[in-house]
Amino acid sequence: MKYLEIKEKYPNTRIIAVSKYTTDDKIIALHNLGQIEFGENKVQDLTRKKLELSNKINWHFIGNLQKNKVNLLIKSQPIMWQSCVSYDMAKYVDTRLDYKLQTLLEINVANEDSKSGITPENAIDEYLKIKENCKNINLVGVMCIGAMSDNLHQIIKSFELCYKIYQNLEKYDAKICSMGMSSDYEIAIKSGSNMIRLGSILFNE
Repeated sequence: MKYLEIKEKYPNTRIIAVSKYTTDDKIIALHNLGQIEFGENKVQDLTRKKLELSNKINWHFIGNLQKNKVNLLIKSQPIMWQSCVSYDMAKYVDTRLDYKLQTLLEINVANEDSKSGITPENAIDEYLKIKENCKNINLVGVMCIGAMSDNLHQIIKSFELCYKIYQNLEKYDAKICSMGMSSDYEIAIKSGSNMIRLGSILFNE
């Protein structure tokens, strides 16, 4: 099975199984193989699955967070919010939290209009501003989506940029560089990723 192959090949890389397009049965089947961390793009789906599926699953929120869904997300208590896009959004969530939420700053390393995230030029300053002013946002690293391109060089360049920012933040306790999805996770790992978000490659077998 592809999951076991990836896990064996990259034992030091955390796998987040992105379960937004799959069934509950497939989530449980993968969980039974040893997968603990799953990611959801919609707050309402994360909330339902956390309530109805195994309480041993650790849920990550990886989608675009809307302000009208913040209270529901906080109530669901995912172990990580991977898609913080700005200081303003971090502050909005922070003022509503009564616990520390592990968080990644999302960076739009490809500068594509279709993607959310902060610009690479502003990423370090924004990261440090969040760390200084948001006591309940526990920033632990960065996240990006690689360039949507057929040009391998462009994809590698986008991952290398994110990794460079991550390296500059390691002295501020950044530990996670979340890069790579089903189509490009091996490129991402070679570029420095220590966390990958896989969906179709795990569930479409």
